Amino acid sequence: MIQLTNLSKSFGGQTLFKNLNLKMNANQKIGLIGRNGSGKSTLFKIILGEESHDSGDVSIPKNYKIGTLRQHLVFTEPTVREECSLVLSEDEQYNFYKIEKILFGLGFTSEDLEKDPMSFSGGYQIRINLAKLLATEPNMLLLDEPTNYLDLISLRWLKQFICSFEGEVILITHDREFMDAVTTHTMGIQRKSLQIIQGNTKKYDETLALSDETYEKTRQNQEKKRKELEEFVAKNKARASTAALAQSKQKILDKMEEMDSLESENNLAFNFNYKETPAKINLRVKNLAFGYKEDEKLFEEVSFALENGKTLAIIGKNGKGKSTLLNTIAGELKLQKGELKFHPSTTMAHFGQTNIERLNTKNSIIDEISSVSLKLGIAQTRSICGTMMFSGELADKKISVLSGGERSRVMLGKIIATEANLLLLDEPTNHLDMYSIDSLCTAIEEFKGSTIMVTHSEMLLRRLASALIIFHKGGAEYFDGSYDEFLEKIGWEEEGGVVQSKQKQLTKPKLSKAEIKKQRSALIQARSKENAPHKKELDFCEEKIMELEEELEAENEKLMKASQSGDNSTMIEASQTIGKLQLKIDNLFERLEVASETLDKIEEKYEPLFSLVS
Repeated sequence: MIQLTNLSKSFGGQTLFKNLNLKMNANQKIGLIGRNGSGKSTLFKIILGEESHDSGDVSIPKNYKIGTLRQHLVFTEPTVREECSLVLSEDEQYNFYKIEKILFGLGFTSEDLEKDPMSFSGGYQIRINLAKLLATEPNMLLLDEPTNYLDLISLRWLKQFICSFEGEVILITHDREFMDAVTTHTMGIQRKSLQIIQGNTKKYDETLALSDETYEKTRQNQEKKRKELEEFVAKNKARASTAALAQSKQKILDKMEEMDSLESENNLAFNFNYKETPAKINLRVKNLAFGYKEDEKLFEEVSFALENGKTLAIIGKNGKGKSTLLNTIAGELKLQKGELKFHPSTTMAHFGQTNIERLNTKNSIIDEISSVSLKLGIAQTRSICGTMMFSGELADKKISVLSGGERSRVMLGKIIATEANLLLLDEPTNHLDMYSIDSLCTAIEEFKGSTIMVTHSEMLLRRLASALIIFHKGGAEYFDGSYDEFLEKIGWEEEGGVVQSKQKQLTKPKLSKAEIKKQRSALIQARSKENAPHKKELDFCEEKIMELEEELEAENEKLMKASQSGDNSTMIEASQTIGKLQLKIDNLFERLEVASETLDKIEEKYEPLFSLVS
C-alpha cells in the first residue's frame, strides 16, 4: 500500500500543504475533500509522479500499480477493440480476449467493439477509458472528478463499479452523495494539513467541527494562562523576594507553544432575490417541440404546468436535448412549435453555460455584477461579491483571470442581483466545491419562487425535485413525482426499468377463496374511504362549473345585446361579471384537475394490491 510521510508542497510562495502523512490499508476506499485550490489534484499528481514535492517521501511498494481515470477523452484508433489494445504490453499485444472480457463486463456488445470510439456517448467513452485502465490491472485507482460530464445512468453504473472494485481507491468528487455511497473513509486537506476518519463526509464534518471547538477552547485557556503568567512576571521580577519565583514562571512561559487562531474558511452563503408574484402557476408549457433538423426532433409534445414554489428537474442522457429544452424556455432559442405561457408577473433569472461564456472578460467582478441593475448601489454590490467569496480587493479582479469555478460564482452573483420568481439553472453545480453545492441547495430550498434545473446530481434530485422531465425512450416525458418515485415506478430502461426484486414482491400468495374475498372487501373499503373526499370535490367542481358556465352564457348574451343597443353601463356591468365568472371557473378547473390526479394516484396505489388477491 502507498505511504506518504511529511509531504509538503508550495506554489509561488504559497503553501498548499505541509507535513502530510497517510498510510493506506488494503481495500480502503477514501474520499478526498477540500476547498477548490486546496491541493487535492496536486496531491494526486505527486503520487503519480507527474508533479514534484518540496519535502517528504512517497513510498509505493514494488510492482504495485496505480491507475488513474483521465477526464480528457482522446482516441486515436478506428475501433474500440484497437483503442483499448493500445495499453497492452508487448507480451500481451495480441491478447484480444483480455480486452473483450473487460469491455463485455462494462456493457459493450460484440458489434460495439468494431465501432469508432467517438461514436459513443460521453458515458460510454468514459467506460472505454476505464477498460484501458483495467487492462493494466491496477492495484489502486486515483479518480479525480470522474463524475464530471457523466449523465445519471453512467453515474449510477460508475457508483456500482467503484463499490465492487477489489483494490484501493482515492476519489475526488464534488458530489457528496456519490462519494458517501462508494467510500469507506473520508480524508480532507484542511488548513494545509491532512485529516482522515472512518465514515462519510457528514461524520468528517462533525469530527472536524468538534476538533476545532476543542482546539479553540484549549487556545483560549492557554491565552488566559499566558496573560496571568505575563502579569505575574511583570509585577514580581523586580522584587528581590519574588524574583526567583518570577524567573521560574518565565521559564514556564517560554516553554508554552504558540497556538494560532484557526484560519476561517470562506463559505458560500446566500439567498436568491425573490420577486413577489400573485401567480399560482408561473409557467404553462403546451406541446413544446424542438429539432435542429426538421426530421429529427430532440423532443416533442412536452407539456406541464409549473406551480410557484415548485422545482422541476430535467434529467436523462447527455446530448438528448435537456439544455436545449431549458434554453427554449429561457428564450435563448427560437420557439419552433408549441406554447409557452408565462404569468404576466413572472420574471426569470437564467444560469447556463452560454451565460457564463457571455461574461465580459474585460470587466471586473464588481462591474459585471453591478451591470445587472441600475438600482444596485456600491454597498449592495460589494455585499453580493462578498457572499460569492470575492471580498475586498478580490472584487476588483478581472473576469479574464478567473477560473471556471470563480466564473460560475460570478454568474450566481448576477442571478442573486436579479429580482426573479423563476430560476432556470443548467448544471449549476459544475465547478463548485462540495460545501458551495450544499449552500446552493439550501438557497434553492428557501427560494419562494419556481425552479427548473438540468442536473446529473442524484443528491440535488432527491433533495429538491418535486417533478421531472425525463429524456428517455427516444423522447421527453413529464413525471409528476420525486426522483425516487420515478425509480420505483418506471426506472431507467438501461437498468431494465423497475427492478426485478420489486416485481417479485407482487407475486400472488396462495390464499383460500374466503381469505381472498375478505382481503378484497377490506381493500375496496379502504380505497373508497381514501377516494371519498376527492370524489366529493370532483362532483362539486363539475356541478359548479356547469352552473357558472350557464351564467357565463347568459352574461355573454346580455353583453351582446347591450353592445348592439349601445347601452354602455350594462356593457361595463356585464364585462365585469364575465371576468369574475371566468376567474371562478378557472379556479374550479384547477381544483378539478388536482382532485382527478389524486384519484388516479389512489387507483395506481391500490392496483398492485388488488392483483395480489385476485
